[in-house]
Amino acid sequence: MEEKGEGETDFTVIETASDTLDSSIKFHLVTDILGFVLFMHQQIPSLLQDLTLEFDELNTEFAELETAIVQAETCSLRRNHASRKREVRMGIRRLEKLMNTISSLRTALQLMITEFPAIQRVILILGSSPLRPLNVYELNFSCKTAASGGEFTRNRVAETLSKKAIRVLVSKGAGSSSSAGPTKLFLFVEAPSSINLHLHFLPKRDFRYSKKIVPFKVRFSCRTKNLEREACADDTHPTKAITSHSSNVDDVIWFQCRHIIKGLASRASPTEE
Repeated sequence: MEEKGEGETDFTVIETASDTLDSSIKFHLVTDILGFVLFMHQQIPSLLQDLTLEFDELNTEFAELETAIVQAETCSLRRNHASRKREVRMGIRRLEKLMNTISSLRTALQLMITEFPAIQRVILILGSSPLRPLNVYELNFSCKTAASGGEFTRNRVAETLSKKAIRVLVSKGAGSSSSAGPTKLFLFVEAPSSINLHLHFLPKRDFRYSKKIVPFKVRFSCRTKNLEREACADDTHPTKAITSHSSNVDDVIWFQCRHIIKGLASRASPTEE
């Protein structure tokens, strides 16, 4: 179900059928939308899933070619394998920094969600710096969180909600404007100031982006009619769910992920030599 939240005209609300939202689902929603943002704003040449598959296939082929060169019975065959190996190496180098950064960001986000499953706000900023954004995407999670126990397996709920969120963003014009060349994507997560993940996140207590930028805002909400009743019922199962207000609101600050994704340089058009 998709609707405007009452009193929240800036947000588009996506209501789930569940009474809680698994913390692993939050992880997949953030990373799926991150991939969508990169692709729609022409920072990657294809969908992130396809790019990941291409990178994995290139690495597999490279390893196979190394073995084939050693086992080649003729000089001609060895030269052919060596030539293809150079082409594959160039493809790997083109994608390596991007894919490694995305992998590091995913790891950082998993660590943050493991430390604080009840995250409520995540911001994705596209631009040369967080203070000079071109586009801002704000994701809000306003329901109880079921801790995933450190498991981040993708499931049907995550798949469905991701598709809904992307459809909503497209309908609101996401990706209609793109920068002239490669730019950067920054991830911000709101979490308790006591969290210490200094290898992956920097505290940004007073962070604010420019008011001149109109953000794309999506709120993920669970079935509100059962929240109060479930809050009472959960007293008998204190470890099953974590309320989104389990931490003192005054103690929540922004954290900026250290792993900043830089888009790939645009390749020459087919008509250019």
